[in-house]
Amino acid sequence: MDVWGALADRTRREILDLLKARPYTAGEISDQFSLSQATVSHHLAVLRETGLVTASRRSQTIIYALDPRAFRQLMRGLDEFLSN
Repeated sequence: MDVWGALADRTRREILDLLKARPYTAGEISDQFSLSQATVSHHLAVLRETGLVTASRRSQTIIYALDPRAFRQLMRGLDEFLSN
């Protein structure tokens, strides 16, 4: 899936909005939604695969954070598209 496909899903956009404030553990993110942990994990995997979030492991815990580089690249791509 590409970045646009990842951003097309409302739940993934809500996860990204949540991560704007600070990094969250997978459990903290899951607690914010009335979805199964497996469904939230799928959304997080898509966001990781497209580079929009990073995942770092601290012992048994995975912490997710926005990757600002991906958003800067996305904005450059939009700027180029709109400039032509």
